[in-house]
Amino acid sequence: MSEWHQVASAADIKPDEPIKVQIGDDDIALYNVDSEIFATANICTHAFASMADGFQEGDIIECPLHDGRFNIKTGKALCPPVEQDLKIYQTKVEDGTVFIKV
Repeated sequence: MSEWHQVASAADIKPDEPIKVQIGDDDIALYNVDSEIFATANICTHAFASMADGFQEGDIIECPLHDGRFNIKTGKALCPPVEQDLKIYQTKVEDGTVFIKV
């Protein structure tokens, strides 16, 4: 059964500066896209790099190792070498605090 976990302050997640959080075995990257918070799996599906160390531009995150890109909002793999989508997580912000459903 999924439940909500408090993970960060929304103020700590700056536009184009993803951060990493851990919930149990789930390694998760958080992103600020136009003041809305999104969450994906933190590990690239191609080369096991940390997406939080990648290059974010708007709603696109680029893997720091091989330039593969994903849509942050959907997790969709956008270009080679990545072919498998990133897992996405449901998020909510209450009173400036970010929660992720895992």
